Amino acid sequence: MFVNDTTAASPNDAALELDRAYVFHSWSAQAALKPLVIAGGKGSRVWDYDGRSYLDFSSQLVNVNIGHQHPAVTQAIIDQAGTLATVAPATANLMRGEAAKRIVDRAPASFNKVFFTNGGADAIENAIRLARLHTGRDKVLSTYRSYHGNTGAAIVATGDWRRIPNEFARGHVHFFGPYLYRSEFWATTPEQESVRALRHLERVIQSEGPTTIAAVLLESIPGTAGVLVPPPGYLAGVRALCDRYGILLILDEVMAGFGRTGRWFAFEGYDVTPDLIAFAKGVNSGYVPTGGVIISESIANDFETTVFPGGLTYSGHPLAMASIVAALDAMENEGIVANAARIGRDRLAPGLAALREKHPIIGEVRGEGVFWALELVADRDTRAPLSGVVMSRIKTELLARNLLPFLVDNRIHVVPPCVVTDDEVAEALAIYDEVLGLDLL
Repeated sequence: MFVNDTTAASPNDAALELDRAYVFHSWSAQAALKPLVIAGGKGSRVWDYDGRSYLDFSSQLVNVNIGHQHPAVTQAIIDQAGTLATVAPATANLMRGEAAKRIVDRAPASFNKVFFTNGGADAIENAIRLARLHTGRDKVLSTYRSYHGNTGAAIVATGDWRRIPNEFARGHVHFFGPYLYRSEFWATTPEQESVRALRHLERVIQSEGPTTIAAVLLESIPGTAGVLVPPPGYLAGVRALCDRYGILLILDEVMAGFGRTGRWFAFEGYDVTPDLIAFAKGVNSGYVPTGGVIISESIANDFETTVFPGGLTYSGHPLAMASIVAALDAMENEGIVANAARIGRDRLAPGLAALREKHPIIGEVRGEGVFWALELVADRDTRAPLSGVVMSRIKTELLARNLLPFLVDNRIHVVPPCVVTDDEVAEALAIYDEVLGLDLL
């Protein structure tokens, strides 16, 4: 129930007034903020306190895979809260075991244990810790175009600008991953890009000293960096390099996992099996904060008689575990992952391709499932990125038409919930079409 203890005239105004007075926001200059007010949601839509509804093509932070307020998930949280609202991680709890089993059942056969965390960043932290303990090595290699979270090692493993003011962790080395549209390797085909990117990675491994490297850490499909679908053979090639040099492969499935690509795990489409899998977001659609690391048997066995030096007060929190069980069961029973695959194949792929044919402002379209990006350019020939000023105008125009977008740099990320319908996709495509047809430059 909303209680208005401010001088604001409406709940929307009260929310903004309280936010401005007391909330400190991430990645922001505080004085410039006027955040969108969200009061409720259902499926692929959210609304404010005045009843204005938005089609959510951001999935918030690309995490509400099952959609807003799925009744099975919300009821599971309510039921668990009535039974046991919290319990220490050292205890055994049926809901925690059920959640872990459901996750392991969807992972490759070599995986048999789950370490639960509070979110994606500390999943990455603990994956790195496990890799270092298993190998006895220190360095972690990751790409410049990546985002792995905002904690000590996770933010330094990140490649984008957010790493630079936060570089306090040791042992991190960056390299360039494949990105044919803006190739670092002068490639002209996906196959060339893959071969040359792999050669670059091997030279970095050799130059750093293979015996000093614990792991290569990759997003299966880099998300915030631009939905960079790997070219043919790249992930399998990274696996082969890791095997050649005795290095572990950590795949970050925090954003790409649990239905986002139309598969349970994004890497399933790329002929690769990692040693450690980090997850969060889509495993329960963010209804309660959670994440974790799925651990392969060879690594888990290290700690049968040796203490694992890590832990979290809320690891395997029962409310989060109940939401995982309910979310994964509903996704299975209702064909939600299959819906994401179908929507990507039959609606978003052709629909976004048609937008590119119509609008020169779209330089490239890439993605799969419900995980797509439109890369916007000021000039198709030079591929000069669209400016921040113009991107801000695009965001304003999309919101004015009641579409909640996810914009990063010069890109529109088209990332609706996995439950999105054909009609909702058609509605969003029509809005993108109208806005990108405006005189924006």
